[in-house]
Amino acid sequence: MTITDKDLRECSVHLTEDEQAVEILDQTRLPGAEEYLILRSPQEFFDAIKTLAVRGAPAIGICAGYAMYVLALGTEKEGAAFAGHMRELGEYLISSRPTAVNLSWAVRRMQGVIDANTASSAREMRQLLLQEARAIHCEDIEMCRRISEYGLSLVKEGDGILTHCNAGPLATSKYGTALGPMFLAKEQGISLKVFSDETRPLLQGARLTSYELQRAGIDVTLICDNMASIVMKNGWVQACFVGCDRIAANGDFANKIGTSGVAILAKHYGIPFYTLGPTSTIDMNCPTGEDIKIEQRDPDEIRSMWYKEPMALPEVKCYNPAFDVTDHTLVTAIVTDQGIVYPPFRENLAKIMKKDPV
Repeated sequence: MTITDKDLRECSVHLTEDEQAVEILDQTRLPGAEEYLILRSPQEFFDAIKTLAVRGAPAIGICAGYAMYVLALGTEKEGAAFAGHMRELGEYLISSRPTAVNLSWAVRRMQGVIDANTASSAREMRQLLLQEARAIHCEDIEMCRRISEYGLSLVKEGDGILTHCNAGPLATSKYGTALGPMFLAKEQGISLKVFSDETRPLLQGARLTSYELQRAGIDVTLICDNMASIVMKNGWVQACFVGCDRIAANGDFANKIGTSGVAILAKHYGIPFYTLGPTSTIDMNCPTGEDIKIEQRDPDEIRSMWYKEPMALPEVKCYNPAFDVTDHTLVTAIVTDQGIVYPPFRENLAKIMKKDPV
């Protein structure tokens, strides 16, 4: 697959034409408005990731790679001082969303380039960082294509697929992960029916997934989160495809809050449940889902966000975790760029992580 500058520019996260800043499609404004943000400073990158202006594990990783390059443009430090300064900036970026492993993975990959080239001038270092950031971006496009191909092999013409949150091009580079098979099916003339959970409390399924699929001409039906059970009971769903922010070594994985409930329902109705993500999302240093740090978000996302008037008194307590962890016993298979991983996950994830990249 040949990846061109045009392919990179068409992604929701990309460098500006002068290569001095990062441009992102602000996902908090969709679907009502398609607005772009220009990011240059540490605070701007931190806020964009924290507020979900850029979201989705792979897209966050791409943004982080480019962020490290852009932030390197702002320092004239050399050698060890340059490396130390960039390490501080990288840790600051990581703190914006600690659950998403692609964020720390991309930052540390960029830091590895710096640490391996401390004898280079700041000018040379910037060029090396630009090359590495582009490599991360290109690799993600290729990874998404492979994930999409593997995922599409699990369904057939006319199948219904239920998905939760958003794991399409907006959250990645091109095809997406959990939505990738649907976009690839459209390219190949294969008809699928998609049921998109709205995904409370931030409505990524309603605002983003249904937006992307409808725009692409894919048959999509938006449902409230608590309608998944009846849709499954009706026999309209033949598979569940969801993304992942972090996969533990035993196959437990973190994804947007509500994912574990979908998995439990799928188990009850005998529907295959798959999580799709790049191998960079697999954290072999994380033994189980119990070791995944779950981000707690602003209570007002429940009380007042998306409503004309608040839906609860301001003093009402709210519990608002960004993610939940789906137990590996509920997962039929994990679809990666290196292949489809079936149980036993601890053994088979270890094997696939040792494979050479395709």
